[in-house]
Amino acid sequence: MSDENEELIDKNLKAIFKEFMETVVFVLVAVILIRFFIGELRWIPSSSMYPTMIEGDRIFVEKVTKPFVEPKRGDVVVFYPPDEVLKTDFLSVMARLTGVLCKDIAYIKRIIGTPGDTLEIKKEGDNYFVFINGKKEEEPYILSQTDWIPCRDDMYCGPIKIPEDKYFMMGDNRGNSQDSRFWGLLPKENIIGHAVFKFWPIHRIGFIKYK
Repeated sequence: MSDENEELIDKNLKAIFKEFMETVVFVLVAVILIRFFIGELRWIPSSSMYPTMIEGDRIFVEKVTKPFVEPKRGDVVVFYPPDEVLKTDFLSVMARLTGVLCKDIAYIKRIIGTPGDTLEIKKEGDNYFVFINGKKEEEPYILSQTDWIPCRDDMYCGPIKIPEDKYFMMGDNRGNSQDSRFWGLLPKENIIGHAVFKFWPIHRIGFIKYK
């Protein structure tokens, strides 16, 4: 093979490699921008939000409204729990931004108490209720009024005055949910985004019901 042919092959290989790397970088940047500003896909690992969501549901979590709209009572959000320490090394940050091999723990729950609320959980007969500012909440989305984890002295059952930029979170399956009753209030900055749509399995496609 002549030197001219070898040089031509070398140039072609370099051009192919350059195009490949440019495509990889473009896709990577696009994924990061989409996940950071628009939304991301998540799957439901437990039954804590049953019947609104079941184990194995795939959902879309939107982030577009996060900088502009204050979280409201009844919103279903994905968030990092207060005791989750996010690693800041390069690989951990890239995993978080791209969603590839990300090991950060995230929960999905419903916002029950918002800043300024006084929240208390009370039992009346066999039923449990959430009271906000002294008023009993109507919660048609929960699994049961009776199947709740009983309040203990070491739990956050109130009355609790919720400070600014903090939220009280609960699962819709009150008998099987590790939520604010156990770990306290959620800082606003831990919220990842709003869960808005179920896209899998096909027979469960639909928007997630808020209050």
